Amino acid sequence: MGNDTDGRATGPGAEILLAEPRGFCAGVDRAIEIVERALAKFGRPIYVRHEIVHNTYVVNDLKDKGAIFIEELDEVPPGATLVFSAHGVSKAVQEEAERRGFRIFDATCPLVTKVHVEVAKLHREGYEFIMIGHKGHPEVEGTMGQLDSGIHLVEDEHDVARVQPSQTDKLAVVTQTTLSVDDAAGILAAVKARFPRVREPKQQDICYATQNRQDAVKMLSPQVDVVIVVGSPTSSNSNRLREVALKLGTPAYMVDNASELQPEWFEGRARVGLTAGASAPDILVQQVIDRLRELGAIAVRRMDGLTETVKFPLPKGLKIDGEGSLEHIH
Repeated sequence: MGNDTDGRATGPGAEILLAEPRGFCAGVDRAIEIVERALAKFGRPIYVRHEIVHNTYVVNDLKDKGAIFIEELDEVPPGATLVFSAHGVSKAVQEEAERRGFRIFDATCPLVTKVHVEVAKLHREGYEFIMIGHKGHPEVEGTMGQLDSGIHLVEDEHDVARVQPSQTDKLAVVTQTTLSVDDAAGILAAVKARFPRVREPKQQDICYATQNRQDAVKMLSPQVDVVIVVGSPTSSNSNRLREVALKLGTPAYMVDNASELQPEWFEGRARVGLTAGASAPDILVQQVIDRLRELGAIAVRRMDGLTETVKFPLPKGLKIDGEGSLEHIH
């Protein structure tokens, strides 16, 4: 990799531009901390229903520390400590866990809980719901599982035409928190066209971190030749970041870790944009930067962007003995 005449580095992947913000959000930080504190306070094993966050590295790290990840509650022995994942759970799972007498810590992201509370409140007022989200995603299962009936999932605009609520006088819309802002807006427009009186959330359900990371990729993509998103295949918000870049016409790839980078992605592409989903730890971003340096990158530059200061409180009962404050930074 040489220099061109004005001294700038040239060649494949000469400069890395880092999106700002990227990586962990407050809900992920809190969820991981809940598991780590439960392990410190109650000892191993701690059972976690579903992957605490959708990231392979994080899950494996917590497994090494003594967390056991399960999908069904009958895998958890009586009297054990159980943590619900950041994605939230249905009423049925919550009630069964309480009935079985586990010591429960709920790591559901407070922004997901906000959607659950809204659904419960409007349901009592006689509302049915249209939920915009991805079928089978644990967050969608948790939100839809707040009610026995009267909540209809739509994944795209075609679904909107097919949905059949039993009445349209009291109809409200909610969304999965990790969707593409633009996709959700398109589906919401279709919902409003078919059901003009539908009630929208006071603040959109898509979370601040999802929105901020997508906005950062929108700024990043036009400035680079290729975008790399660090995130696991199961991570909804990471997948959306890759799609945002692709929609803007920039080649984009998602990698779980640095070993998945392919040198040919950077051939003839001097500027690499790099971001990470809300569940991807910074150590993985650093390893990707190291690998890109091995492949010839010379400079790393941070984009200007928002600094996130959101921090969510921990559930009661996780204070470590002798600890004055719950403040803890990863």
